Amino acid sequence: MTHPTRHQIATYLTNYALSELVRYVMEDTNCSIEQAMETVYNSPLMGPLQDEECELYVQSPAYLYELMNSQLQSAQRPIASTVL
Repeated sequence: MTHPTRHQIATYLTNYALSELVRYVMEDTNCSIEQAMETVYNSPLMGPLQDEECELYVQSPAYLYELMNSQLQSAQRPIASTVL
């Protein structure tokens, strides 16, 4: 039995987080899946979440959702600076 690589784990966790973020947006705003996906994929969180070096994928989707909301509400500083 082979073990998953770090990249495979990061991809799996990132995809899971993205699906949960979309679900949270849909639940909170009563919008369509398309609108929720647009919100998530165009958020400032997307770049750092997809950057394996930031390791945001290890955070819970609930934490990421709060982070995304705070970044959408105020453009004070980049997410990478907030997390590091």
